[in-house]
Amino acid sequence: MFPLDVFLTYTLACLLLVISPGPDNLLAIARGLSQGRLAAIVSGLSSGAGILFHVLAATFGLTLLIQTSEIAFYAVKLVGAAYLIWLGVKVLRTRQLFSLNDAPAQPLLRIFSTGFLSAALNPKPGIFVLAFVPQFVNPELGSVTTQMLGYGIWFALLTAVGFALMGVFSSHLSAWLQHKPRFVLGLNVGAGATFIASGLAVALMKQKQPAGV
Repeated sequence: MFPLDVFLTYTLACLLLVISPGPDNLLAIARGLSQGRLAAIVSGLSSGAGILFHVLAATFGLTLLIQTSEIAFYAVKLVGAAYLIWLGVKVLRTRQLFSLNDAPAQPLLRIFSTGFLSAALNPKPGIFVLAFVPQFVNPELGSVTTQMLGYGIWFALLTAVGFALMGVFSSHLSAWLQHKPRFVLGLNVGAGATFIASGLAVALMKQKQPAGV
């Protein structure tokens, strides 16, 4: 059902996506810098859970509904865009996403919910999963649903592990960054701008009809 050559190609494609800069891996890196390895791991897991949400939605038709229903598409799009822009504005105002100062640690539940909502409320991963994963599905090898879930869960797992490792690695840079406040300021400004740009990109998304609809 999952031929080795296809699976390896799919894994490589997923890894390239995981290491591509984006708001979700920035969150994991920021958690690692400001709150340590456990927070980074929780943030990575939350992003993986957000991807898993999109996988389940794509597999069982919700993403297809969003693609074909104008009202559903724009409702999800605006909520996701607003959340990402709100995160970006908050980062720019507080400059505390990347923080090396002594500050009260955020509860792990809040870290998880922030990462999950950032991934789950962004419709781009859902539409991407719906367009990307089926390219590796072969109906002749068994249940399409099982293959979608298998490939999708693997993508979510790679996302969770990849983002967590990025955050854990960044936690080791805290001491070095203590003496570079301007660099940390630049990280916060860059992260805030990335969130806002991602939100605007979501807001400007146009509905695309899937093939055959």
